[in-house]
Amino acid sequence: MTGVISPPKETEQVVGKPINRVDGRLKVMGAAHYAAEIEQENIAHAVLIQSTIAKGRIKDIDTSEAEKAPGVLAVLTHRNAPKLNQTEGSFFSGKPGEKLVPLQSDEVFYDGQHIGVVIAETFEQAKHAASLVHVSYEEEKPTVEIEQGLSQAYQPKDFFGQELQVQRGDVAKAIAQAEVKIEQTYTTPIEHHNPMEPSASIAVWNENQLTVYDATQWVIGTRNIVAYTLGIPEENVRIISHFVGGGFGCKGYTWWHTILAAVAARLVGRPVKLVLMRQQMFTSCGHRPPTIQQLTLSATRDGKLTAIRHTTTSQTAEVDEFVEPCGLTTRILYATPNLEVAHNLVRVNTGTPTFMRAPGEAPGTFALESALDELAYELGIDPVELRIINHADVNPETGKPWSSKYLKECYQIGAERFGWSRRNPTPGSMRDGDCLIGWGMATATYPGYRSPASAKAQLFADGRVVVSSGTHDLGTGTYTIMTQIAADALGLPVEQIEFKLGESSMPLAPLAGGSQSAASVAPAVQGAAEELRSRMIRLAIDDELSPLYRAAQEAISTENGRVFLKNEPSRGETYAEILQRNNLPILEVEAIANTAASESQQNSDNKVVRICVGKNENSDWQQYAFQSFGAQFAEVRVHPHLGQVHVTRFVSAIDVGRILNHKTARSQILGGVTFGLGMALMEETVLDQQSGRLVVRNLADYHVPVHADIGDIDVIFIDKPDPHISKMGVRGVGEIGITGVAAAVANAIYHATGKRIRDLPITPDKLL
Repeated sequence: MTGVISPPKETEQVVGKPINRVDGRLKVMGAAHYAAEIEQENIAHAVLIQSTIAKGRIKDIDTSEAEKAPGVLAVLTHRNAPKLNQTEGSFFSGKPGEKLVPLQSDEVFYDGQHIGVVIAETFEQAKHAASLVHVSYEEEKPTVEIEQGLSQAYQPKDFFGQELQVQRGDVAKAIAQAEVKIEQTYTTPIEHHNPMEPSASIAVWNENQLTVYDATQWVIGTRNIVAYTLGIPEENVRIISHFVGGGFGCKGYTWWHTILAAVAARLVGRPVKLVLMRQQMFTSCGHRPPTIQQLTLSATRDGKLTAIRHTTTSQTAEVDEFVEPCGLTTRILYATPNLEVAHNLVRVNTGTPTFMRAPGEAPGTFALESALDELAYELGIDPVELRIINHADVNPETGKPWSSKYLKECYQIGAERFGWSRRNPTPGSMRDGDCLIGWGMATATYPGYRSPASAKAQLFADGRVVVSSGTHDLGTGTYTIMTQIAADALGLPVEQIEFKLGESSMPLAPLAGGSQSAASVAPAVQGAAEELRSRMIRLAIDDELSPLYRAAQEAISTENGRVFLKNEPSRGETYAEILQRNNLPILEVEAIANTAASESQQNSDNKVVRICVGKNENSDWQQYAFQSFGAQFAEVRVHPHLGQVHVTRFVSAIDVGRILNHKTARSQILGGVTFGLGMALMEETVLDQQSGRLVVRNLADYHVPVHADIGDIDVIFIDKPDPHISKMGVRGVGEIGITGVAAAVANAIYHATGKRIRDLPITPDKLL
């Protein structure tokens, strides 16, 4: 080496910085290609044929006119479709979003059920041909409403291993002896996800190898399910999903349109694209089911809860089971010696419900936090103070200590930022001109999930670094935060890191759901990158030709892709020089985090290292309770004569452990709050009570917030690492933002008007 090397500046950590999205330019330039945008030669187009009744049988399905239409390649129905395997496995072992396998019989169980597929040269030709298919039915009377099936309601056992029927103490006695009691019923309607990108699949066969470009939140799960249902080896299936335009849960499961695209492609011997139309998004990939929630709270006059009873009745499909677990949060949010949580299910003729952002927590906190507000007024205690009085210092269900909890700080900081101390508690007392002003608040909470995840870090002899994991970016910023983590671990600027995701052939990663991606994948990325850096240092120390030969490892630092002595920065060399001198075109490390495994492996040619990380950290799930918390504060402006509600200000104070990127994390809370405002004031899917058909099935009738609906949203993060979840200290931030929002708005509306609305959405007719 020649020339004088200036001492490096102290390395500045990039994790936590609000850097711009590394994929931002691709998106604004239109170069980020989503599932339906992948170009394929000689591609054909598929369109679904769907039922127009909610219950019955297909008496006849006449496809002759469609088959003769211009451009039509094939028409699939139950009469000619191939046999598909039905899996009885769990979600994690490979279960599609709905157990009912399409095109296998003439039975119809809900409006919009897939009963055929048309494949044609163009989308327009396929859509036209689908309209030419004539179907006659033997129609039966469907069950549409929860109330219609209450006599046959049943109690499901668990939700992903969590008990749904829970009791501790003597609830009946505590309620009977209560000094103060609140007993009310709260309801939420059917809601649909409506991401900007509709679900879509492009299936491409190359002999017996299948590649599917899919809008999915879990490439690994989709691979497993596609392989099983088609009866082919998993290694013959590759799922690619580099960009996802929102999912909110509807892309968490694999739905049958993806498998039908693969069936169609094999049938016509060409790539096939199948994109759900907006109307089909209301029938084909799940929804949040309606809930009826009965809440009873009993308390002493000084505000101490003595009992909570929370009974949820929701609906599921006739053909499958999904539970909206509204009471799970109630078990752990407040300290009470007596608790009863129950869940009932009613089977109806709709498609199968599914996860929708914060499943259970979103509708559950609406009911619980509304009831707590009612109790606060009954007691004459400030709503914030009432929650502090009943703060759970440990998990009330298990007795375990929290891995970390700063909920009281959220109440304090949120209230200060909002100006809560200036609130006149009397309903209807605050005005601005003709409008009533209301202030309300609620607690936010969501579990701190994590799962085993792997990542691979590759350093090439030309200095390039590629880090990869089979995780996902739904617009949340995964590309960016993983790049930041790798950059810090390797001592490189973010510009020199390329992070890849979204392919089933990459190292295993979990579903991008349950707000677990950061907590799961970040430790694996960090572990792989740190081990790669350590390998480079050890190569230099062991090399007689290196200026760092026999140096102590702890005396060495790295920055900008260079290894050097801390106290003698001019003595060092670059990563590229180390690899080139050792004739190593690539050095590769794969790490797995959050696993019980502990063995590390290195192959004989010194190129690939596989390690387990996190095994020695104090992160045992048997020892701690992992949960995120927050406080939501809403200001509403209500026109007393029109019933119009505008949320003018909102403060969200959130504790989710360490923040990896303040810009992307804030964006997630902004999105979550907006989602919650839609839930509170607008979103509702309506079914015809006689036919069971959807009345609302497009964005003209299903209302979601637009920019004009959203006032100022102030987001505050506690930003203190969770010391037990992983070395990164990170819990997920995706879903907590929606929890408590609907209750905070409903509570603010009561404060403004004196009218307690217990049925969502809170539309003008309910206020007049």
